[in-house]
Amino acid sequence: MRLRLLAGIGLLVLALSGVRGTFGQDVNPLAGDVRAVRAGGALFRAQCATCHGADGRGIESIDAPDLRLMWARDGVDDEYVFTTIRDGVPGSIMPPHGLPETELWMLVAFLASQVEAAANAEYDGDAVNGRELFAANCAECHRAGAGGGGVLGPSLNGVTRRRAPEALTQSIREPSRQIARGFGPVTVSGADGETVTGVLKNEDAFSLQLVTEEQELRAFRRGGLRRMQRLEESLMPAFPETDLSAGELADLLAYLHENQ
Repeated sequence: MRLRLLAGIGLLVLALSGVRGTFGQDVNPLAGDVRAVRAGGALFRAQCATCHGADGRGIESIDAPDLRLMWARDGVDDEYVFTTIRDGVPGSIMPPHGLPETELWMLVAFLASQVEAAANAEYDGDAVNGRELFAANCAECHRAGAGGGGVLGPSLNGVTRRRAPEALTQSIREPSRQIARGFGPVTVSGADGETVTGVLKNEDAFSLQLVTEEQELRAFRRGGLRRMQRLEESLMPAFPETDLSAGELADLLAYLHENQ
């Protein structure tokens, strides 16, 4: 199967090598090409998924970022992504990739397609009502827009540029299905009998830091712990349709979209 896949990519590389002029430019010559996106996806799963996951969201146990977030940063364009893949990131686990330019542009096309699904989405809910819903259900743990909010959950600024409506809906309806990196829930028990639950922010061989359910940053020495348990269930409650209707969900997403 893998040999057939690679052979198919090789044939497509030959077919696309003369498409839209020459390579070595700052705009992807394969941008929007459905065949290139499909082949780039196959290359990504073969070359990159070990660290970044099959969908580019990263893997919690490896220091590899969610690649969709990269596209939301200022200064990131096709050329930047192309160069990063080709040259790697010095001082990190990201190695250079000596792939032909055509294949590098295929990877860029695939990664861009993952973000475009979010960037081009339309939100037609009532953002005014969404603001009230956010204040009542989300602001205790999340931030959005210029207003305040909690830090127990991820900041939602720019989230609709990075994630498609379907992915956002899943995160709200089933928050435990995929927990964001840096927000893994844990419970730690100290030698003095204190038990604390929160989200794990950093850890090394000697210590760990977490934000507690009370939203306090706490540090613990591993040698002073009786137990540390990683939890499978997110600290965020699920919002089924009985608690948040489809219309209310649309309003909430519209508010998030307007407050980037």
